[in-house]
Amino acid sequence: MKKLILLALIALGAQTAAAQDVMTKQKDGSFVVNTTTLGKDVKGYKAATPVEITIKSDKVVKVEALENREGPKYMNMVRKGIMDKWNGLKVKAAQDLNVDAVSGATYTSNAIKENVKLGLKYYSEHKKK
Repeated sequence: MKKLILLALIALGAQTAAAQDVMTKQKDGSFVVNTTTLGKDVKGYKAATPVEITIKSDKVVKVEALENREGPKYMNMVRKGIMDKWNGLKVKAAQDLNVDAVSGATYTSNAIKENVKLGLKYYSEHKKK
């Protein structure tokens, strides 16, 4: 029984640590949301395509792709085609934004868009006012 309780506490601690890794508050007051765990099941063409979203004063500052296994050619197409679409928008407007996928990199685009959606939702639900 003690082992079962210990395992449950360890699992709970791991979940708490993972949740803390999702969003961090920076010294300048901005928040950085990392979708590595939030979007672990969101796949591009080859695998997961996590992003990091920087938000300051309830506005999206930037969206950056994190390490992934998508082809460099396709990730570059997505970086040039959609990554800056959310920049400068209030979080609510960014959540409502309908971004078109990049032709030729549709799977990667859709995965990035879904990760941004998850990250913005997480921020909205967990930011401290």
